[in-house]
Amino acid sequence: VQLQACGGGLVQAGGSLRLSCAASGRIPRYYEMGWFRQGPGKEREFVARINFSGSSTYYAEFVKGRFTVSRDNAKNTMYLQMNSLKPEDTAVYYCAVRTDYGTSGYSTDEYHYWGQGTLVTVSS
Repeated sequence: VQLQACGGGLVQAGGSLRLSCAASGRIPRYYEMGWFRQGPGKEREFVARINFSGSSTYYAEFVKGRFTVSRDNAKNTMYLQMNSLKPEDTAVYYCAVRTDYGTSGYSTDEYHYWGQGTLVTVSS
């Protein structure tokens, strides 16, 4: 599976961005998708994830109420709508895919495929 993330950029605090992540190649029949981010000098951390049907979504506490994850399986694409952005949201955002649903889904180790990342910079 190849993942292509895009949509990052420079935005002022309080602004919005929408990230996209398109999957291609040998796509599993059922797969969960997630967003992670890595800020300057920080470890990669969980942001949000969505199950295959899109019926269940999960968020890190620091983005609840501001970010929304969604997906369009017809396009093999996942989205992250980011509103009310803060300077601390500045990071490289990565999308990822996992096929094993027996674990929590919050750790990077649980995801088998990763995109290249897209940079989000929020100015104060």
